[in-house]
Amino acid sequence: MNNKELTFHYRQMYDAAVAAIVHQRYQLDTMLDCPTDNRRGITLLIRPTKSVRKNIVQFLQQIQQIEPEQYYYPETDMHLTVLSIVSCVEGFVLEDVDLLKVKTIIQDTLAKMPRFSIDFYGITASPSCILIQGFPKQETLNLMREHLREAFAQSNLGLSIDARYTLNTAHMTVIRLRKPLHDSGLFCRYIDRYRTFDFGSAQVDTIELVYNDWYQRHLKCMSLTSYPLL
Repeated sequence: MNNKELTFHYRQMYDAAVAAIVHQRYQLDTMLDCPTDNRRGITLLIRPTKSVRKNIVQFLQQIQQIEPEQYYYPETDMHLTVLSIVSCVEGFVLEDVDLLKVKTIIQDTLAKMPRFSIDFYGITASPSCILIQGFPKQETLNLMREHLREAFAQSNLGLSIDARYTLNTAHMTVIRLRKPLHDSGLFCRYIDRYRTFDFGSAQVDTIELVYNDWYQRHLKCMSLTSYPLL
């Protein structure tokens, strides 16, 4: 998606989600507090810069005042997914895949990819999450995903690339609904204040490969390697 298409897509998501939340049709994540959740996967991701994280934290602190029981991503867990190499499934372990071959395919694909920038501007939503909108300044992210999909399709690894959905946005999930909202109308009014808030711009010079749980929680996430961009 180009940024004009992203803007339209984010707007559609937001309008549909707010309508669902206001009318009590939002969705709760019942797995967040499940101690036996062993869904794991492998993800290629981008970490936001310190300045962007700081602005997101300030936003989350505002919402947390009125809805303290929801799940707010800590700074350590904030990320933008480039591609789900192995989408999270129950019981997946690293021994289930040829990790060396996975790393080699990614290395070869990203070898000539240049650094790029992403503007994090405004928020959007789904019926279960609040997300920070990302707008890449160059086409690098789109090309990166396209080339990686092609490279893995040509391999014999049989991995679950894009098993949940084909990723074509640049958002970051920062809030997940896990308890009934105390006041859905007030919640929507608060998040709407940040609909066009400028969270800052970040230059992406490194892509990280991780073994992760569903929520990218720091304590359950293992960094496998990183790939510097040109």
